[in-house]
Amino acid sequence: MPVERLKTTLNAPIEPHRFILEPFEAHRFANLCGQFDEHLRLIEQRLAIEIRNRGNQFELIGEPQTTSSAERLLRRLYRETKAIELSPETVHLFIQESAVETLENPAINEVSVSLRTRKGNIRPRGVNQQRYVKEILANDINFGIGPAGTGKTYLAVACAVDALEREQVRRILLVRPAVEAGEKLGFLPGDLAQKIDPYLRPLYDALYEMLGFEHVAKLIERQVIEIAPLAYMRGRTLNNSFIILDESQNTTVEQMKMFLTRIGFGSTAVITGDITQVDLPRGTKSGLAHVIEVLKGVPGISFTHFQPKDVVRHPLVQRIVEAYERFEARPAQPEAPARNA
Repeated sequence: MPVERLKTTLNAPIEPHRFILEPFEAHRFANLCGQFDEHLRLIEQRLAIEIRNRGNQFELIGEPQTTSSAERLLRRLYRETKAIELSPETVHLFIQESAVETLENPAINEVSVSLRTRKGNIRPRGVNQQRYVKEILANDINFGIGPAGTGKTYLAVACAVDALEREQVRRILLVRPAVEAGEKLGFLPGDLAQKIDPYLRPLYDALYEMLGFEHVAKLIERQVIEIAPLAYMRGRTLNNSFIILDESQNTTVEQMKMFLTRIGFGSTAVITGDITQVDLPRGTKSGLAHVIEVLKGVPGISFTHFQPKDVVRHPLVQRIVEAYERFEARPAQPEAPARNA
């Protein structure tokens, strides 16, 4: 091959990736693009591609593998416009999945699990969330382990509400160790429920979103939803219940063993936690870290490990988690010798 021809070939511009979105419906297309094309600009920024379009005819400029994934993302978002009004937050959640294998494997692009709640259906996003929910539906004891923002607690509550709505369980128990996160809060006034309410706020928020404030209040009054401090679980046997132990990294080894042996017939337990955020006194081993070693490979018990790429909150949350992981993975620096006065 002549040198001139070789140079021309090597410097050839990347061929645009072209496709058409059909059927073209003006209101759905406006929903897809967002105000002033903000949704398209967000996709460009996150996937490092250029999007050009004339009506529903698209050209994507970028690496071939990325533009193919972007086409699948845009087609999926366009399908969503039939049912929902897209927002930058919604688009972000779908973009989040473009970083994992869901968009690289069209066969698993469609979510096959849906959880029913009073306020509508909830669908897990991404391969790890789908796997997590499927494990909860298939096993009696399940662990969701990983950083904040990966949906561990939210999906556990959604599974509990779904089981209650389908009458598969009679009640939901919310359990959490009352350990202060690096602060001394002092005496908390009120009865038992009021004392531990602050620790269970994330669980309450999820329940309110799925069932509505008034209905949750009625279920709590009828003890269909029960709030139970971990310390008060000893001696109980829990049948036909859906039990969620949140922030389980703050359990001791003895507390974790005690909790797991409370599970009775017809019950499902989900234990969530992040072993990088332990608030126990120095020198106390986390029950969650210990149980991962003890119960590994035991039939009927599932472990789902979430990674920073599974974070479904603001994009900065994922970067923050990754930055902490990189920092903590660095070798410890030797301390400088003290100077003599």
